[in-house]
Amino acid sequence: MNVVNLLLQHGKSNSRRVAVDFEGDLWTYGRLYEEVLKCAALLKTLGIEKGDRIALQLPKGMDFICLHLGIQFLGAVTLPLNPAYSHEEIEYFLSDSQAALYITNSEIFERTKKGLENLEHLKIMLTDDISPGGLEPIKKELSRIPKPHTEPCRVSENDISAICYTSGTTGKPKGAMISHKNLISNMLALQKIWRWTERDVLLHVLPLFHVHGLFVALHGALNSGCKTVMHARFDPVRTWEDIEKHKCTMLMAVPTIYYRLVNVKEMVQCDISSMRVFISGSAPLLENLFNRFEEITGHRILERYGMTEAQMITSNPYEPERRIPKSVGYPLPGVSLRVVDPDGKDVKPGDVGEVWIKGDNVFLGYWNNPEKTGESFHEGWFKSGDLGYQDPDDGMRLYLVGRAKELIISGGLNVYPKEVENVLEEHESVAQAAVVGLADPDLGERVVAAVVLKAGVESIDEQKLISYCRERLAPYKCPKQVFMVEDLPKNAMGKVQKSALRRILESKV
Repeated sequence: MNVVNLLLQHGKSNSRRVAVDFEGDLWTYGRLYEEVLKCAALLKTLGIEKGDRIALQLPKGMDFICLHLGIQFLGAVTLPLNPAYSHEEIEYFLSDSQAALYITNSEIFERTKKGLENLEHLKIMLTDDISPGGLEPIKKELSRIPKPHTEPCRVSENDISAICYTSGTTGKPKGAMISHKNLISNMLALQKIWRWTERDVLLHVLPLFHVHGLFVALHGALNSGCKTVMHARFDPVRTWEDIEKHKCTMLMAVPTIYYRLVNVKEMVQCDISSMRVFISGSAPLLENLFNRFEEITGHRILERYGMTEAQMITSNPYEPERRIPKSVGYPLPGVSLRVVDPDGKDVKPGDVGEVWIKGDNVFLGYWNNPEKTGESFHEGWFKSGDLGYQDPDDGMRLYLVGRAKELIISGGLNVYPKEVENVLEEHESVAQAAVVGLADPDLGERVVAAVVLKAGVESIDEQKLISYCRERLAPYKCPKQVFMVEDLPKNAMGKVQKSALRRILESKV
């Protein structure tokens, strides 16, 4: 089945229900359905066929949503791209994916056009009314398109729906091929365990170019038939106000957003009694943030675990009393999970190993990269690269401790950065910490930390902080140096970029 069949199902049965409230402009399911049909028809006139790759580099908004769904309608493949990407990055993505069409707006185009000069067979279209270089704007074309009468393209479950490029922290970004089956299986599992219905109101605060914002949040909402409230940009004060104004019931965010919400909550007096669940993912949720959010709202954040290659993998239980800080919960229905040693053998609960995953949620492989695809699978199991352990009491609940590639081997002993970071973040003066290994002639690698201090804390004695760690950790795990920084380098979803941090710290020593 084409995923768009589920995403547009309410366009006929519930056509008057509001699908998206974007900046106060109400889009009913019927209006959305009609606009998607027009987008699909326009793309077809451009020669777009099933399997063609279409790159979307657009700001958050209805243009992105309608074009993405139009692409899916034709059985083509969406390449969602961050609007902030440079011309060099765009050239790589479009060349590697062999994209047939690049859709952007005039402002972004002015920044990226240098990277398009060598892509002779690429078609380009703009979404706004400005037309630099004679390019025909999509909006003008759409006004000429008659209402089409057609059905979505038939696809097989393993046909590619989207190619999403990974962050490329250890080299060139890889294009993860996500199938219609991947998206549908995950969407239906999340609808069940998060009890998502047409009565919900989702407050959407995430970017649409990311798996979390596009496939988890938006797809889930459209499939359920609920209303989504959306703005072009995130504003923490307005977010609290929107909950009361629109009687929102669900919010999905990253820890960075929850930090900002906590920081402004005392400034905003509003009724949030309509909310039933706050969900966090895409980066680790710190225990002190989990606890602080509960203190000021009465809500326990539901943390889940996912990645580009497998969508959602685990989730904490829906029942608040069963949610535990630091844990990412249990495998979703239909998802199998193992924790294994370097030889691929299962470790016992409580022992750290690499998380392996199998299920309909797991991607097809990396686009045009059979070597990396082969390295990432073993007998059908996807090797996530994440390190974790399962609860020794129930043998199932998962805890993550970091990335396998981030493991520090100091003096022949394994140090898991997450364990050290957790200790540092328990200190009363530390807001956030990140730990990396730097080259050392004696130890091979030495443990080094960067910390962001809490608001109002001007400085902290480095040796006292190291001593604090020594009281709670074995000596070999403790940082040899601690650097105070104003902020940690992060990607668009708030995940700390360890490779960038390592370069920064290397320049300081």
